[in-house]
Amino acid sequence: MAIQWFPGHMNSTRRLIEERVKDIDVVIEVLDARIPGSSFNPLLQQLTGHKPRMKLLNKQDVADPVKTQLWLDWYNAQPGTRAIAMDAEEIAPARRLVDACRQLAPNRGGMAKPMRVLICGVPNVGKSTLINTMSGKKQAKAADEAGVTKDEQRIVLDHDFYLWDTPGMLWPRISIEQSGFNLAASGSIGRNAYDEELVALELLLILQKHYAQNLNERYKLGMTLEQIRDMPDYELLEAIGRKRGCVMSGGRVNTQKAAEVVITDYRTHMLGRITLETPEEFEQWAAAAAIADAERAAKKEAIAAAKKKGVKRW
Repeated sequence: MAIQWFPGHMNSTRRLIEERVKDIDVVIEVLDARIPGSSFNPLLQQLTGHKPRMKLLNKQDVADPVKTQLWLDWYNAQPGTRAIAMDAEEIAPARRLVDACRQLAPNRGGMAKPMRVLICGVPNVGKSTLINTMSGKKQAKAADEAGVTKDEQRIVLDHDFYLWDTPGMLWPRISIEQSGFNLAASGSIGRNAYDEELVALELLLILQKHYAQNLNERYKLGMTLEQIRDMPDYELLEAIGRKRGCVMSGGRVNTQKAAEVVITDYRTHMLGRITLETPEEFEQWAAAAAIADAERAAKKEAIAAAKKKGVKRW
């Protein structure tokens, strides 16, 4: 079952965006370039899809550049969407977003019709850092953890350019199981909503398949890449734990500590430039989730029909 996290303030954010978007000219959805599919919020698409929109793949400097290009091509092929990749701390590219927004809404500008832009995304994707870079000063609270921004903020970027920053928001039910793990590994889900060992094991499965060399270089495993790829994930977690000193009395590996090491090394980019999914993989996950949802709905309908049929009317 996929990891779920939709605390009360996110429901408030949904209502806030639903009301605010009526007066918005352009929507910027910030995605995590390491998980461009999993960090796409279908609820935001539902709320803002009728507006000109930009998909901003943030943190591209720590993502796999080849896979980033695949994602840019995938998003740019979608109607009414423009996608770009950048690092939110880069001053020049961030400020060029202002010009890009003006191109998406060329009829807005000047004090009579100021540009109104909504910036949104899942938690901990870098929205606040981006806003601070665009404005040239610290106006939005930024931190490397999910759920820091809790209230809407209006920020003036130019005399006729207003930006609304909204709290990070997920969606009520994450149906794609792998997306839940990828969001958790990337820091977009609250710590109390997942098991770190399970997330670390899922993360290792991806790293073994696509980034075995990165694992070998970081943890000095002393294995061939084939051995790393073929190793059961739980054995690899223990091997990493031993290399990093996560050993308890009796020589047993503290797998919880080892899991924290793996997740932290991924989040802090110590494992190198990594992207956890490709468009093709994400589409496969989405298709499987759609089938599972359809089967679940059919089963629910059958149970309801059976109950109705069994009711006696007197």
